[in-house]
Amino acid sequence: MYELSGYELKKFFNTSGVKYRELGLKDVVKTENDDKLLDILSSDGMLIKRPIAFDGKHVVVGFKEEEWKEKLL
Repeated sequence: MYELSGYELKKFFNTSGVKYRELGLKDVVKTENDDKLLDILSSDGMLIKRPIAFDGKHVVVGFKEEEWKEKLL
């Protein structure tokens, strides 16, 4: 989904989450390569921004009503 989305990988992180802050990921997300960031994301579901919608072609991360309408309807 990440590769199809066209988003930067940091957009998939729940930056408002407690776990993100506890782990001090603010600076890590800016400096690490995608492989390392994917490993971090896959280590804990609480790090992933929600909602994520995927219709097989389009990916939408977070809730922005206009983007959902544009890509998924």
